[in-house]
Amino acid sequence: MKIITLLPWLDWLALFTFFGLWVGYAWLAKVRGLRDQTLIANTNRYRQMWMLQATARDPRMLDGLITQNLSQTPAFFSSTSIIIIGGLFALLGTTDKAAGLVGEIPFAQPTPLLVFELKILVLVGIFVYAFFRFSWSMRLYTFVALAIGAMPPPEDFAAQRFDRQHYAERAGNLVSAAAETFNDGLRAYYFSFAAMAWFFSPLALVLATALVVLILYGREFRSDVLEVLRS
Repeated sequence: MKIITLLPWLDWLALFTFFGLWVGYAWLAKVRGLRDQTLIANTNRYRQMWMLQATARDPRMLDGLITQNLSQTPAFFSSTSIIIIGGLFALLGTTDKAAGLVGEIPFAQPTPLLVFELKILVLVGIFVYAFFRFSWSMRLYTFVALAIGAMPPPEDFAAQRFDRQHYAERAGNLVSAAAETFNDGLRAYYFSFAAMAWFFSPLALVLATALVVLILYGREFRSDVLEVLRS
């Protein structure tokens, strides 16, 4: 309860703005993704096409290799998140020195140790969330590998013993879920940079969060890559 009284109302407002913009942007990306207007939504179309091509391949070693390569990126970020979390907990043991160092930076707002520790814990929470999203993405890619391995031979699809479209759509949805989960974790990394600005001042946190939202919006809704995928 002590932290409630120690933290100024401007900091509480900045913190709520931070999480509000994060959640709001994630909701906007999901809603517009349903209308095929985002980068992840357009790449999902290619994932569906990939799985449709996989049903016609025998053997499907290429598809297994692609799946393995895709799973390596969330594995890297997952292990990196663990290292960052460990570093942040180590920082909690030297908050007096860290707070003094930040206080020497121009325009940095003086912060009580308890508030400084809260800011570190917020960062810990962000990277814990990122870890869970990345690790779940890794597991989803193992399900993708299982779905590819369980596909009937191409000749069974050709003989219409099995529904090719059904198998491709189911496997494609798994790949899309893995990619979207990875995107959630990556988005947490972006917002963690904005959260670091809170060590300077609540205004810096709000401005950094707005900047991150603009960067993400430009990449997911206005990027050159999106135009290429749409064409």
